[in-house]
Amino acid sequence: MLGSVLTAIVTPFDDHLRVDEHAFVELLHHVLATGSDGVVVAGTTGEPATLTVEEHLRLVELACAERPVGKTVIASTGSNNTAHACAMTARAVELGADAVLSVAPYYNRPNRRGLVRHFTEVAKAASRPVVLYNVPVRTGVDLPNDLLAELAQIEHIDYVKQADNTNLALVDGLGLYAGNDDAFARTLDLGGCGGVLVASHVAGPLMRRMADEPERRAELDARLRPLYRALAVTTNPIPVKAALNLLGHRVGAPRLPLVEADEAETAIIREALATLS
Repeated sequence: MLGSVLTAIVTPFDDHLRVDEHAFVELLHHVLATGSDGVVVAGTTGEPATLTVEEHLRLVELACAERPVGKTVIASTGSNNTAHACAMTARAVELGADAVLSVAPYYNRPNRRGLVRHFTEVAKAASRPVVLYNVPVRTGVDLPNDLLAELAQIEHIDYVKQADNTNLALVDGLGLYAGNDDAFARTLDLGGCGGVLVASHVAGPLMRRMADEPERRAELDARLRPLYRALAVTTNPIPVKAALNLLGHRVGAPRLPLVEADEAETAIIREALATLS
């Protein structure tokens, strides 16, 4: 397993919106010391759409170099360009990533045959476990469970991050990760591997307990619901960056076209954080 609690780590930017490598390393050590088994680098929460290829791969390199022994690094290397996805996948593996996260191709919306061909090529480039990423609200493409079962037959395709809660189910041949924080408890109850999480940036110990203490899972999930709602008050990663900044972590603003949380959104996030103390 890659771990149960995987944090989709944000990408910190400085006041000039340059990648802040020092802040990234500090945040990496924070999340890995507060309950996370590993991190997903440059996933949705890491703003990959506005990173250059060089920035993206440098973050993977930093994470692999700085992680403590026993912690995992999953590099998000998906693209709607199959050749680019394969190149990024191969490079991330060279840099030391334990696995890659590969999103369903967005915008050009391939049909089923195209999806199978795309992920077959990505898997060939991987030589490490591939985590499929189903997030139709962002991609416009769904990976239904029967297609996931077909893709599971491809060598190296071993897991799925399921961000469509209506599709959340175990699939033969794939380890299941929740793609939404509010589905973490349900995924664990189903016998899934865990979750690729956002709230674990600020509530890592509680989410660790959800994985380790099944008898208290429902209680802990209920306690975290206000935080889940607050971190969804506007587009991810705007709320989690606001939360981290409020807690004294230097992660800066998101890059355009994303903008910082406004006063009303920040108030909701601040109130949710107060419930954790």
